[in-house]
Amino acid sequence: MWIEKMFKVKKPIIAMLHLDALPGDPRFDSNTKMTTIIDHARADLNSLQDGGVDGILISNEMSLPYQRHVSFVTPAAMARIIGELKHDISIPFGVDCISDGQASIELAAAVDADFVRGTFSGVYVGDGGFYNNDISNILRIKKSLFLSNLKLLYFINPESDINLDTRSLVEIAKSLVFKAHPDGMCVSAAGAGQDVNNTLMSNVKKSLPNEVVICNTGCRPETIEEKLKIADAAIVGTYFKENGNLENDNFENVRVDKNRVQNFMKIVQNIRNNLK
Repeated sequence: MWIEKMFKVKKPIIAMLHLDALPGDPRFDSNTKMTTIIDHARADLNSLQDGGVDGILISNEMSLPYQRHVSFVTPAAMARIIGELKHDISIPFGVDCISDGQASIELAAAVDADFVRGTFSGVYVGDGGFYNNDISNILRIKKSLFLSNLKLLYFINPESDINLDTRSLVEIAKSLVFKAHPDGMCVSAAGAGQDVNNTLMSNVKKSLPNEVVICNTGCRPETIEEKLKIADAAIVGTYFKENGNLENDNFENVRVDKNRVQNFMKIVQNIRNNLK
């Protein structure tokens, strides 16, 4: 599978690098400088890489509530941060400009990202209202930007939102593979840090054994072995942070804890060693 070639290991762990609130975000402090956000991102990057993860996914996690069509300042700020970090990034990296698939792809083009995660297809309703994703337009934008090597990781059941498509997730995944050939399909729980339903993820993988299926939420030391028995990779965010918290009492981004990363990756390495 391409995912093993890119990350050079079986069952890669892709770590989330959550950026602090950015200019224009409701949580952004007017006294905060971009240099501070960059310093925080660099510290988290170093903790993740030193801890042994296989890939990095950079997202504007603290841009809550997320925009369906992001303001120009958001990808501009993300591009500046990533540009500052590029010389320090030593493993494959991706971007996720939440929840705007087109902006994510355009950002990837600007920073030479290896992959993108996003909601590229489907019709959903949630706290942000109703939104429709035009996969035909998304893939034409990718083509027009000559991004043939960019891998797209699709949310097939995005966190916190309900798909208005009444088909089963397996049927949706099969149709998506036929029409759009996603590079990977991310199976999620209802929210960040929550446990993905193993049966749901297994049904998708069994139905599409040659496709990359990724466990998108809820991976912890006590669950990662069962997740990697099913999934081809896992994305880990909340667990790697100090005390496993996404944010502190002031709703600020919490830093990555290198020790948690190292301990988690030791478990993953043991799992890989036992793979047949």
